[in-house]
Amino acid sequence: MPDFSSPLESFHAVIPAGGAGTRLWPLSRASRPKFLLDLDGSGRSLLQQTWDRLVDLIPPERIHIVTGAAHADAIRAQLPELSSLFVEPSPRDSMPAIGLAAAVIGARDPSAVIGSFAADHVIDDQVSFAEAVGQAVAVARTGLVTTIGITPTGPSTAFGYIESGDLLDVVDATSARAVATFVEKPEADIAAAYVASGSYSWNGGMFVTRTDVLLKHLARLQPTLHAGLAAIAGAWDTSARQDVLDSTWPSLTKIAIDHAIAEPVSLEGGMAVVPGAFTWDDVGDFAALQDIGAASSPETVWIDADGLAIAEDGTTIAVVGLHDVVVVRTPDALLVTTRDQAQRVKDVVAALKDRGRTDLV
Repeated sequence: MPDFSSPLESFHAVIPAGGAGTRLWPLSRASRPKFLLDLDGSGRSLLQQTWDRLVDLIPPERIHIVTGAAHADAIRAQLPELSSLFVEPSPRDSMPAIGLAAAVIGARDPSAVIGSFAADHVIDDQVSFAEAVGQAVAVARTGLVTTIGITPTGPSTAFGYIESGDLLDVVDATSARAVATFVEKPEADIAAAYVASGSYSWNGGMFVTRTDVLLKHLARLQPTLHAGLAAIAGAWDTSARQDVLDSTWPSLTKIAIDHAIAEPVSLEGGMAVVPGAFTWDDVGDFAALQDIGAASSPETVWIDADGLAIAEDGTTIAVVGLHDVVVVRTPDALLVTTRDQAQRVKDVVAALKDRGRTDLV
């Protein structure tokens, strides 16, 4: 029997590191996505900050990263302690990425509990984060797929929500509740009602589960995807790994873990939520970047104006008579928008792709 004398014994962390962060263009590009960037001026990239949070809880050998081939070398350079890197041949969304890690880890350690944590989030309270992870692991060991619900700081329309149900009776997780439902990003008035009710938390996309529980759900709900991942995992520690990966991976269903597992399992009563009482942000756009304390370039001149102005190439930016403005300059591009239009920056990337300007995205 596994030794659970330590609350995090047999707990493994999986960090899916993918996506280009298109709402942070032109800083974030396909070749240098936001998780590789130091966006808050801390001196550490978002990925390194995620690593720092987790290595404070568990040994480095139990932290695993799943990424694409284009970013593997940069990740190794930023994280020299990393020993477990899963390299995807192509993006297939979060379920194949997390499922592959779960299948390989579970084959090596049948008692393993895994938690998935995005590579590009900012969390400010390590003590509260550790408390939430500890509760989530305790609940996951009972067989429930568990998520960490972020305590809302306001009625945001940028995040999905989790409705909490009945309080659960789990030792070492006295705040755990059943998940009643997951809700997509709501309109402002609905978000305000959610926050006022006290029954909803933000969906930060953090999931904690026993590997055997996750894979059984996957076999039932996504059998083709499960079969493909099982084949790859079976070859992972053999000389056939790359051949099986290359031949099987492109056929895997492209689907997020929310749609593949969290939403259907919650409807069956198999999901739990524990509170995350820490300040959290997914740094989804330039408004969020400003909110977490990113500073304008020191060369910026503000005349009856305010906002965020960043010049990677050292260009002096002057802003006159404009408020809540966003100006971002890189050596090959210039973005001008406002805080309330920051979510639409992704449309620039789509437009550039339509023009064939893949050099800029």
